[in-house]
Amino acid sequence: MNAPNGVLGDRSKPDRLRVELGSRSYDIVIGRNLIAAAGEHILPLLAKRHVVIVTDANVAKLHLEALEHALTQAGIDVDSIIMPAGEATKSFAEVERLTGLLLDMKIERGTTLIALGGGVIGDLTGFVAAITLRGIDFIQVPTTLLAQVDSSVGGKTGINTPHGKNLVGAFYQPRLVLADTATLDTLNRRELLAGYAEVVKYGLIDEPDFFKWLEANGVDVIEGDEAARRHAISVSCRAKARIVGADERESGARALLNLGHTFGHALEAECGFSDELLHGEGVAIGMVMAFDLSVTLGLCPAEDAARVQRHLASVGLPTAPGSVQGRFWSAERLIGHMGRDKKVKDGRVGFVLARGIGQTFHPAYVDLAEVAAVLETAIAA
Repeated sequence: MNAPNGVLGDRSKPDRLRVELGSRSYDIVIGRNLIAAAGEHILPLLAKRHVVIVTDANVAKLHLEALEHALTQAGIDVDSIIMPAGEATKSFAEVERLTGLLLDMKIERGTTLIALGGGVIGDLTGFVAAITLRGIDFIQVPTTLLAQVDSSVGGKTGINTPHGKNLVGAFYQPRLVLADTATLDTLNRRELLAGYAEVVKYGLIDEPDFFKWLEANGVDVIEGDEAARRHAISVSCRAKARIVGADERESGARALLNLGHTFGHALEAECGFSDELLHGEGVAIGMVMAFDLSVTLGLCPAEDAARVQRHLASVGLPTAPGSVQGRFWSAERLIGHMGRDKKVKDGRVGFVLARGIGQTFHPAYVDLAEVAAVLETAIAA
């Protein structure tokens, strides 16, 4: 297995990357069995030896006891709150319930929240940390591939509303991201693939050598090869840390991280933000459509778009809306969802498009008739 851009660190030790944000900088620590060592990583960051772990019912069965034990052994007082599993937990109702439970505990500003779970728990916990007592510390302990390579890093927190995905939230950085690769052993293949879509995204944005590496080694990442998996996570986190450090609040380069997301979020909205279509599945389909739109506009070589579609399909990711069984898709309805996207400016939808693999740019304001034509072709595929 050849690693692009060099080998990231001594594999006998965790990889430690830094998100550089001045006084709010923090580390991303990546390695196996880090939950068992959580106390030594977390204790030095605490203003008060009291944490509240927020997790969901599925993750609690697998990892909560181990994290509680590791923290207690380090002399930290631990409380835990178990939320319902699923995308529906990213809602105003669950924000209200979680904040109420925290206030019932009489938490103080020195209390730290720990998000133990995937993107839903991370986004919810981070948002609640941002607004409770006008801001308390939180730490991310992501347990899915998608959360480890994307949602746990960068400080985007938030919830969904009937108007769209992540339309209510805050930029609020964690104190630490502790990514234990052993937690990925408990994921089913569909969840791993959903996270892998976000890994591919980093290669497509501006790291063509990484995409080429994934074409050769992506199956190993998904099948559980520890070296391949850890390398993919480290390269992805390094890429995101670099972009977030340069553009924390998405006023420029960070928007590139939304490659495929304008399409993908519209698909998710049409499915009611349910398990009918996972976020990473929507992103995979969206990236294919973003490259197809780029080809239609004469920006990108058709072969590059074909490579993207070919690689995603080769590992088992969906590449067209028709993969969602029993769902009738309407290009008009999908464009309607896009009109409520966070990145709309002066009523225009801005897309991340590509001049080739590793050559993306933003914003691209496109005639929506061109977008509709790409959607119609994808729906018919």
